[in-house]
Amino acid sequence: MTATTGTTFDVKETTAAVYADGIAALKGAFPRDWVATLREDIDVAFEDAITRPGGAVGRGPKRYYVELHPEQLRGFVDLVTHPWVLEVSEAILGPDYEIVEVGFDIPFPGAVNQPWHRDFPSPEATYQDKRLTSLAFNLTGVDTVPEMGPFEIAVGTQWEQGADWDHQMFPPQTRWSHYAALAQQKLPRMGDVSVRSALTLHRGTANVSSEARPVLVLGVDAPGAGHAELHDMTVTEGFYETLPNQVRHHLSCRVVDTLEPIVQKHTIEGLVMGAP
Repeated sequence: MTATTGTTFDVKETTAAVYADGIAALKGAFPRDWVATLREDIDVAFEDAITRPGGAVGRGPKRYYVELHPEQLRGFVDLVTHPWVLEVSEAILGPDYEIVEVGFDIPFPGAVNQPWHRDFPSPEATYQDKRLTSLAFNLTGVDTVPEMGPFEIAVGTQWEQGADWDHQMFPPQTRWSHYAALAQQKLPRMGDVSVRSALTLHRGTANVSSEARPVLVLGVDAPGAGHAELHDMTVTEGFYETLPNQVRHHLSCRVVDTLEPIVQKHTIEGLVMGAP
């Protein structure tokens, strides 16, 4: 697989954008044919996961999250060794950052607006010390158009404490109009990659198209952030031996003889409600 397109970038500019807005992006990071192969792997993984209890978690009506084994993606190494992913992770999280999650969200036709939320409670290091301890890289499997239910993000909200929110993740509806006023709707194309703090308030919107909108998620932590416990990434010994040392250094995983089907750990209760 051809991994990169040679797109240039400025890490300092990206880091500043993530700290200011909670999100940044690199357009054209991967070739379209590389993304098409990624989409094939996502489709195969979904068909397998949806048939098993706990294989796919509802994130609202007609919307699912599926966690993956790294070796289910032919382009996994390409993704985690992309210079932008490497350099942004190190710049924000430090040289010993940990890759803790790979999966995908997939809203199908009929998916509705999610409530405004963040993916986990904010740690003291973030709301008090203004330091980010985790990042989520997203890679779309389609050219996104407004009818597909694009991702919306309320820029700058990664620093809000949220201690009195439901599960410390869901602000009250009385605040939704405020976040809607801050919202930016994202329309990435195949090959674009974004990076965000999962603490920045966001939501998936209604998919009124006739197409699914799969989005790959790569979760990266600073040491000690603790999100690896939500995922329990595993790889086979044979796959692990093929990984570059650079990837092994950052991959938070167990090495096993045989992979077992994943039962999802990272459920988000406020999004499961009303799920299919």
